This record gives sequence, structure tokens and C-alpha cells, in this order.
Amino acid sequence: MTDLQQKIRACRLCETRFAATATRHRPKPVVWFQTGAPILIVGQAPGMRVHESGKPFTDRSGDRLRQWMGIDAEMFYDRSRTAIVPMAFCFPGYDAKGADLPPPSLCAATWRQQVMDRLQPKLTLLVGGHAMKWHLGAQNVTRTVANWRDHAPAIFPLPHPSWRNTGWLKRNPWFEADLLPELRTAVAAML
Repeated sequence: MTDLQQKIRACRLCETRFAATATRHRPKPVVWFQTGAPILIVGQAPGMRVHESGKPFTDRSGDRLRQWMGIDAEMFYDRSRTAIVPMAFCFPGYDAKGADLPPPSLCAATWRQQVMDRLQPKLTLLVGGHAMKWHLGAQNVTRTVANWRDHAPAIFPLPHPSWRNTGWLKRNPWFEADLLPELRTAVAAML
């Protein structure tokens, strides 16, 4: 593990913030990258299941993302092939209604550029609005994903693979018909 990875794992900048959430949890950064991985997956922030497992995308959204990419879990979790770097390394907690809180911007402000300076991916998957905003300056997820050809084959903006987005996927059949075959081709070329 590099010094940077160790520093991120030891980070407690959001301890007070997380203690004030409905979950009252402690920071537990999930660090899953190494230099040289050709594919970078930029997510939002770990969910509760990932917080507990310490491994990114260990939930149904991870199953869907791997299906979108056309790869199995072994390839997905091979750090020499796939770097997974969310906009915040820790689970941000739930609000009083049980919804995920957004990734704290303090995490990206503290760590993001340092991590990005060490990575040189050939293919980047931007998963969700927070990733698209930081990397592309995008404000609208649907419009950004609809214009995916503007960024491919080096970058693919994707909606979050959460079950909550099943309606979005049904309303936008072009995503599965047009974007996913190109994404799978790009992923296969990297691996």
C-alpha cells in the first residue's frame, strides 16, 4: 500500500459529520486502486453494505454495473485492471428519512487530485451525477449520458446502477441498446 493509500485509510476528517447522521457511524475509507489500472470507475460514495464489507460495489448496484461492463467479479475486483475511486471514500450516512446523504465535498477537495495525479486510466466510467460534475462539469445526468458519444471511447458517463434508477432505464431504452454494447467493447479492449 502506498503512503497516499495509507493516509486516505487513516482519514478522519468527517468524523464529527458522520457522528451527527442518523447512522452515527465512524469513518471507514474504502480504498481500491493502484497505479497502472487501465480502467477507472468513479462512483459517488460507498453505501452501508460497502462500509461494512470494505469492498466497493458489494451490493445489487455492483451486480448491475458488472453486467453493464460485461465482466465478472474477479476481473472487476482485480486492482491491476480496475481502479475504483469514489467521490468520497467513506459512507456518508443516511438522513433522517433513511436516504443516502451526498458525498461530502471535503473528501474530494482533500484527496481527489492527489489520487488522480497517480492514475493514468485509458478508460473512465463516471457513475452518477457527482462524478460527472467533477470530471466533466456536467449538471444534468440524463443529458450527459445521452451525449455519451461526445466523450467515448475514453470516458463513459453512466447513471447510477442502483435499483432506484430502473425507471430511468425503462424511459431511456437507448442506454441499453446503444451505449452498453459500446461500453462492453471498450472494457473488453482494456482487459
